[in-house]
This record gives sequence, C-alpha cells and structure tokens, in this order.
Amino acid sequence: MSTPLRRSLDINSLRRRVARRLMRLLFGKPAQQSSEPLPQVGIHRILICHVSHTLGNALLLTPLIQDLEATYPGAEIDIVTRSGVAQAIYGRYFSVSRIFRLPAHGVGHPLQLMRELRGLRKGRYDLVIDPDPQSQTGRLYLLMAKGRWKLGFDSPKKSGNVTHAVPVDAAPGSKGKRPVFLLRSAIGKTTETPWPVPDIHLTVEERAQGREALDRVLASVDSTPGKKGVIGIFANATGDKLLGTDWWSPFLETLESAGADYHIVEIVPMFGRSMLDSRYPTYFSTDLRKLASVLSALTAYTSADCGIMHLACASRVPTMGIFTRTSADEWGPYGARNRTIHAYERTPADVAREILSILAEAEA
Repeated sequence: MSTPLRRSLDINSLRRRVARRLMRLLFGKPAQQSSEPLPQVGIHRILICHVSHTLGNALLLTPLIQDLEATYPGAEIDIVTRSGVAQAIYGRYFSVSRIFRLPAHGVGHPLQLMRELRGLRKGRYDLVIDPDPQSQTGRLYLLMAKGRWKLGFDSPKKSGNVTHAVPVDAAPGSKGKRPVFLLRSAIGKTTETPWPVPDIHLTVEERAQGREALDRVLASVDSTPGKKGVIGIFANATGDKLLGTDWWSPFLETLESAGADYHIVEIVPMFGRSMLDSRYPTYFSTDLRKLASVLSALTAYTSADCGIMHLACASRVPTMGIFTRTSADEWGPYGARNRTIHAYERTPADVAREILSILAEAEA
C-alpha cells in the first residue's frame, strides 16, 4: 500500500519527466556539457539573455559587457532585455549591435513579443549567456537561441542544459560581480583582475553639459563662493527602502552643520516632486543620460538603495549607498571611489558624519 510520501515522490518524478519532454519538444536536444574551458578564440557573435526590467539590474549588466569586450575584443554583442531604457544604457558600447526589447508583460503585447522572438531565433551565435542565477525566463530565451556554446549558472532555480555550467554557490554575492564571475569561471581565468564597475560610457560632451546644467542650478539659488563641492541627494526609493522625513531631517541637519562647506542639491524623482520640501536647489530630468550627466558633475552622491544609486555609480561619481533594509553585499556600490554605508542599526546623524568623513579622506 502506497504511503503519502511515496505518492508525493511519484508525482514529483512524473512532473520532472514531463518537464524534460516538454523542454526537448520546444527546444530540441539538450546541450551537452563540455569538460573544456570556454574558448577564447573563434567567438564573434554573442547573445546575452537578461530579462529583468528594473533600472538597477539593467545597469548591473554593464560590467559583464565590459569583460566580454576585454575577452573577445573583436566580437559583436546582442542583448535580450525587458528594460525600457536599454538603448540609453547599452547604446554607447561599441560592441553592442542589436537590442531585442521585449515588453515587460508579454501577454499584454503579444505582437511585439513575437516580433522580437522571431528576430532572436533568426540569429546564429557562437556564445549565448544567461547571467542570472534565478530567472528561469532568461534560461528559456537562452534555450530558444541558436548557439554553439551556452553559458549559465548551475542553480536549483534553473532547468535546461547549457554547455558550460558554473555553480552559483561559488559566485560572489554582488549582483554586478556575479555575471563577470560566470564568464571568468567558464574561460578558466584565474588571474586576480579588478572587477569592472557599472558604466554607461558618458561622453566628454555629455559630462561638460552636465557640469553646465549643475552650475546653472546652483547659480539660480545660491551664490555662496568658495565651497568644496556639491553633494547630491536622492530621497526616494521603493517599498521599505524608502526613508521618511523622520530619517532625512536629522541626517540633513548634521550634513548642513558639519558639512557647511558643501552645496547640497536634491535629485528629484520621476514623478517630479521634491521629497525634501524644496529645501535645496533641485535637478529634474526624465532623460536618463541627461540625468547621468548631471550626476557625473557632483562631488558625491548619496541615497538609499535604488536604481538612481546604480545610475550614479555608472556615471562615475563617488557614490555612497545607504542600506537600511536590503542586502548591502548583494546590491551595494563597489569600486575604488564608491562606498556602501551599513546603516541598519545606526542613527541618521551618524550616517551623515560617516559620509563627511569619507569625503574628508578623499580630499587628504
């Protein structure tokens, strides 16, 4: 007589068999895993399947693009994405050719989805990469694509074979470093090379225009000469990452008193309303690259964990991300001039003092 546990095991086994058969029916014979490192020659057409639509996730893919350009300098890269600002983020990378822009919700836009998938299926790639250890959708697009080599993480949340699977347990926790680790592990790169930092490749002209725009903002409300620089603050975030007035008020009081030799500028959110009661001069733009250009002109930027924090980092302004809820190890900005502020059990005033201390060290 079968027990409930035995029946459960039988059902799970049946589900796995059915899933494997459906995968084979849809995508053909599974890829055979290779015991050899990923070749560093003969790879000219690359496809990245990265479907997250959030600004932060889209920006955190740029370190992988940089590492691909360094590893395969003569190759061309296509990207599958749901990001509505993908062109603004990836368009300045010389190696990036085509961006397959999928709708955020394919069910609501079936024609657009089918058109992009048809274009994806026409391509023949030397290397297809699924850089996310969690998204099964990214793995499905990898399986749809025609590729000689297929690279992805070996993770409990993934199904569908790749030729080169990298255990996710060995990967760093950082969202920006993890895809780079995937590539380096697959090619057997053991040398200690610095991690690429997110970058949207602002031009010299864009940076100059950002500097001019910031000067106009300051000139319109504050003519105090001789200050050391400008600290930009973005006071918005989603969910429980949002810090309210009771947090920002003591933070700003400390920043103003202890850091009186700095201008403060508020970066206004997309909905066009100040989060700090218009206490400081403000800058607002719905254009991602114009916003990034102004951010690049700041002396320093600070905010809670959010997409604009990652944009500041990708604009190459010293970025100090304040973490009170989410994992700093996973989402924190990294790189020589960036800092992750662990503020989980600390007062706002203490966080403000740490930021000013970091700026003082940078000046020394």
